[in-house]
Amino acid sequence: MQRLPALLTAYLPDETATLQLGAALSRALVPGLVIYLHGDLGAGKTALTRALLQAAGHKGTVKSPTYTLSEPYRVQLDGEPVNVIHYDLYRMSSPEEFLDAGFREDFDGRNICIVEWPEKGEPVLPPPDLRVLLTVSGVGRDVELQALSHLGLLCLDRLSFAPPA
Repeated sequence: MQRLPALLTAYLPDETATLQLGAALSRALVPGLVIYLHGDLGAGKTALTRALLQAAGHKGTVKSPTYTLSEPYRVQLDGEPVNVIHYDLYRMSSPEEFLDAGFREDFDGRNICIVEWPEKGEPVLPPPDLRVLLTVSGVGRDVELQALSHLGLLCLDRLSFAPPA
């Protein structure tokens, strides 16, 4: 068994590669997973999440929750319905807003929670199972996926992704 934290790094040469990673992640998801997405504005956090949700079977628009702070989606994982909740905490002015909105209750061990700008919710935000760091690098992006729990490790073990050369 791998030791924690386990780390996977890759270079994503273009947006297509970012979308392919999102699709691959959708096939590796497990209920209860908490994913933190780190990266500057324009690094591809929402694009990655959109690709993940669409590959998981969501039909329709996947919008950024920049103003609503959260957007819930219902998808099928291994034939079972699962809620995926996408958070964007960029506009939060304090972690108390996270608590006041009742978001902490969504982190219930069944829902998959994907959080952009998680640093805005510290220290009240539940800890991640998987940390994803996207960094603009030339015309593409560098990505790091770090498993921080056994659930995150399970996700990385299930991940089948080979970035294009």
